[in-house]
Amino acid sequence: MKYLIIGLGNVGMEYDATRHNIGFDIADAFVIKHGGSFRLDRHAFSAEVKWKGKTITVIKPTTYMNLSGKAFKYWMDATKTPVENTLTLVDDLALPLGAIRLRAGGSAAGHNGLKNIELLLQSQQYPRLRFGIGSDFTKGRQVDFVIGKWKPAEIEPVKTGILHSVDAIEAFVTQGITQAANAFNKT
Repeated sequence: MKYLIIGLGNVGMEYDATRHNIGFDIADAFVIKHGGSFRLDRHAFSAEVKWKGKTITVIKPTTYMNLSGKAFKYWMDATKTPVENTLTLVDDLALPLGAIRLRAGGSAAGHNGLKNIELLLQSQQYPRLRFGIGSDFTKGRQVDFVIGKWKPAEIEPVKTGILHSVDAIEAFVTQGITQAANAFNKT
């Protein structure tokens, strides 16, 4: 069984450890835990890990956030992974810091990376893991907040949330989106 995990973020050192790059951070943690490593590939950094009889390709698009769909679609087609076996890792302003929500589909909720995926898939029905980055910004400062670095007080809850997200990815791969969501959306 094949799976494709897509961590959303922006390439470049200036984006490291920013809220918008949490998808990259979760992808890194998952790949490290499972003994893989990333290499530069077509439209993305990619890693392949085998776990519990599953082949899991993990990508971090090099197309920048607003064009994430290009890498998503390319890798979904290249790996012949059905859309229901994909999981997109994305930051979410509407969730409290470190909270995660798994969904089988739904609205992009204003997120440009998700909007581009929906455009290229012509569908809102693809699984995603939304990671809460909070919304501690003043009016008109959303962009600065999203591409801003984590505050020192946020580091520990983020680390805990990343570990929780890795467990949620494993549940998604072994149990499917519905059971994983039932288990992880409560906490």
